[in-house]
Amino acid sequence: MKLWLLRSMTELTSRKWISAITGAFAQSPLSRKLIRTFANTYKIDIDEAEKPLEQYRTLNEFFTRRLKPNMRQIDAAAEAVVSPVDALITSCGQIDKGTIVNVKGQNYSIAELLADEQRSKTFEHGYYFVLYLSPTDYHRIHAPVAGKIVDKVHLPGKVYPVNQFGLTHMKLVLSRNERLITYIQAGERMIAAVKVGALNVSSIQYVDKNKTELERGEELAYFAFGSTVVLLAESGSFEADAGIKPDMKVRMGQRLGLLKSTEM
Repeated sequence: MKLWLLRSMTELTSRKWISAITGAFAQSPLSRKLIRTFANTYKIDIDEAEKPLEQYRTLNEFFTRRLKPNMRQIDAAAEAVVSPVDALITSCGQIDKGTIVNVKGQNYSIAELLADEQRSKTFEHGYYFVLYLSPTDYHRIHAPVAGKIVDKVHLPGKVYPVNQFGLTHMKLVLSRNERLITYIQAGERMIAAVKVGALNVSSIQYVDKNKTELERGEELAYFAFGSTVVLLAESGSFEADAGIKPDMKVRMGQRLGLLKSTEM
């Protein structure tokens, strides 16, 4: 009964207008008074922030803050795929015949996640990461590889929470929530970065909508409040580093693995 009630309450609060109200407040001058409390509550390392707390005009401006230079080191290996975010690896592994298997007990179809049957075939036997950003984390999203942006897709949807409760007890939230997908051609390999909106995420924004070429580690987008990035690598094109596993915290720029030739 308790679980049913929690699910029902989550359904009721998964409407975009509720997130819009939350986002409007977070972008208003009134929210400025909450910045220090927010930072203290979530134990955010304010020494990493680009500016002192008092220089942020709204809670949203602080939440989407940049970091001081050199706060994150980008792996220099030529074929490295790096984490695009500071995050917890919720799940990772090989994609099984177009399915991400057992993300908190649920299986996800790549075709449904991308809303594109044809494109999903590229990743049918590829590799995936589900990277969860909590309110504590730095919320800028960076390029996992150097390459060319070949397409950007926006998929409207719900705003269910993508924390452990949402992934475990709500049905297929990664495929039902709002998504912003960036397809990056890295040489002969394709990478898809799926930015998944969530409860109280007022927006997912590109840093530069006209950008077509990316350097590894370059700013790509940002979340206004916490969410998840699903990273997909083309079939046969990626080998994960030893030691990279679920429930591990990673930082932006940290190597997740290496690209390899897609030739079999």
